[in-house]
Amino acid sequence: MPRYAAFLRGVSPMNARMAELKACFERMGFTDVRTLRSSGNVIFTSDRRQTASLARDIEAGMSRDLPRSFPVIVRTTEHLASLLAADPFAGFDVPPEAKRVVTFLSEPPADVPALPVELDGARILALKGAELFTVYLPSDRGPVFMTLIEKTFGRNVTTRTWDTIAKCAVA
Repeated sequence: MPRYAAFLRGVSPMNARMAELKACFERMGFTDVRTLRSSGNVIFTSDRRQTASLARDIEAGMSRDLPRSFPVIVRTTEHLASLLAADPFAGFDVPPEAKRVVTFLSEPPADVPALPVELDGARILALKGAELFTVYLPSDRGPVFMTLIEKTFGRNVTTRTWDTIAKCAVA
């Protein structure tokens, strides 16, 4: 059966408990459920194949069973492994100290600006399907990369570090 990663937007230790999320997913009938980190990454197994309908059903299940629901984007762990193998950052001049992030969109955007785009040291390098690949240098200005992503592609997205994607792919 396929293994999936559900990326929940806006989750933090202050607004969601991982044990409750795990139990909610299990009540929805998913198996081998595992949460990863406290930022809303839920890995699970399901015989269903449509990631968009899985996301809608997960949102509805959270609305029923939890005090709060979060927007969800679902990818197969196989897809995550293929992103890692392709290493979309490799073709760009990325400083070693730069942080690499992947932003998941619910679907490929209709309008795509010329890339790369940059704001205060954050650069959206590429779009492949429904994933954006961004690098940034941490600074005292805070998460400038999120401002750039949301300004360019809207708020219906969720972002994870490259390291988190690697962990989700094998969870």
